Amino acid sequence: MNKILADKLANIVALRPKEYKAFCEIDRKYFVPTGFESKAYEITPLPLADDSTISSPLTIAKMTHYLNLENVDNVLEIGCGSGYQAAILSKLVRRVFTIDRICKLVEIAKERFKKLNLYNINVKCDDGRFGWKEFAPYDRILLSAYIDGIEKELFNQLKEGGFILAPVKKGNKQIITRFYINGKKEEIEECEFVPMKKGIEKTLKV
Repeated sequence: MNKILADKLANIVALRPKEYKAFCEIDRKYFVPTGFESKAYEITPLPLADDSTISSPLTIAKMTHYLNLENVDNVLEIGCGSGYQAAILSKLVRRVFTIDRICKLVEIAKERFKKLNLYNINVKCDDGRFGWKEFAPYDRILLSAYIDGIEKELFNQLKEGGFILAPVKKGNKQIITRFYINGKKEEIEECEFVPMKKGIEKTLKV
């Protein structure tokens, strides 16, 4: 079934061979909320908690592809959610660092990663807007929620030649955009993400 989903995605996104393989290897059924298992292989977002979602696998495929991960060592993801994006990334780079502001989601994601033997993923509960300075610099920084502007601290955690990939609010639209240290930016396409929120949430709101 997971290969069927990978094939669906490959028909829409020009997945590189390693990207396609990653989607074949990571089974989405382990990341969907209880009661939604029948929708695991559909190209649709699903609800998580506190107004967050597990993104559509099509969105995950696009963001993964736009990261250009060939010869990349590490990625910082801000917005772990279910952990599905981080799991895909774990098959493409040596080290993944992922943050979520909802601590219960972090605990659940850790359990999933352990169950799937994904030991190159590091997870923590924190306000991800300011990154994860301890393990910087990163080749890529991925934001999995839309923002109005990027904190300077994130640029300080980028390797030379790296970039931040983020959905950015522009008027009444959201645009997937690459941001570089030198101030250059590339707008890629319109998208739809939940907003980036401030602070840390200790409990799980459903």
